[in-house]
Amino acid sequence: MRLRLRAFAVVRELLGRGEETLEVPDGTRVGQVLDLVAARDPRLGRLRPLLRAARNQALAGDEVVLAEGDEVALIPPVAGGAPQRFRVQATPVDPAEAQALVARPGAGAIVSFVGTVRDEHDGHPVERLEYEAYVEMAEKVLVAIGTALEADMPGVRLAVIHRHGDLHVGEVAVAIAAAAPHRAQAFDACREAIERVKRALPVWKKEHSPDGAVWLGTGS
Repeated sequence: MRLRLRAFAVVRELLGRGEETLEVPDGTRVGQVLDLVAARDPRLGRLRPLLRAARNQALAGDEVVLAEGDEVALIPPVAGGAPQRFRVQATPVDPAEAQALVARPGAGAIVSFVGTVRDEHDGHPVERLEYEAYVEMAEKVLVAIGTALEADMPGVRLAVIHRHGDLHVGEVAVAIAAAAPHRAQAFDACREAIERVKRALPVWKKEHSPDGAVWLGTGS
């Protein structure tokens, strides 16, 4: 099927055009179009976690299925904006980005927590984890956790990036970075952030193993 692809600002410059016709298979999703475009140039690849898309002039998530003739506009970060410090995304999580989001001259310490998919759980092998997220609510929860901790711990700055979708062994599920003037503050903030995320975030895990699949916490 054919899509009308539009690009603006830095994306337009990197592509060398502001509009083109893109042919993709039926059933292609928004995120797949973004991945295709990002693969054209390493600089676009670095921008991929920050890119959003509009389908027919309405913002659309990565999982939205496209149809023949749809217009897909590539939306880079807006002027004056900054990468969102609290977010849930379908693309791979880069722990270094979380650290960069909190770094500042007054931070004498940056502590990170990186959660990855391991190859076993309770003694049985794990092939992959399927993370399902209520993305809009989850990002609000992350903002609430982060702003509350920053208010309770003056000088602390946090970033939390959580993945959703299918993750294989070794892939990063969540990256948390906490910056503070001193290391004790940074360690405390990072530890408390992951504990609150584990308790409150509307993200669910389905564990896939050679014996089948189960939603963790439910036994089914």
